Amino acid sequence: MKLIVAVLRKEDESDTVAELNKNGFFVTELATTGGFLREKNTTLLIGTEDCKVEAVLSILRQEASVRKSVTFATSPMESGNLCPGGNYSVPIDTQVGGCTVFVLPMEKLEKF
Repeated sequence: MKLIVAVLRKEDESDTVAELNKNGFFVTELATTGGFLREKNTTLLIGTEDCKVEAVLSILRQEASVRKSVTFATSPMESGNLCPGGNYSVPIDTQVGGCTVFVLPMEKLEKF
């Protein structure tokens, strides 16, 4: 038996848990906060048999891995331009998501 502890972004929680549940994995969710950036996270506790660990890791990779996103930062134009009050957007490539996973040996799992 293994205990999988996965720390992921709060935004990735619902899709990840839904996919885990759809594949027969029971999950306990804990609301957590990151120590460095102080952002809201979710920590998932998943108990499973050794032979199913790779299936859980595959779902976590699919639903909560790092991916690229484009955000737009707006900058006001200088005063005196031809379009007073105009703004323009600058696309910025950013990375979102990401998941830290710990796979720990577990002696016993019981549900009451």
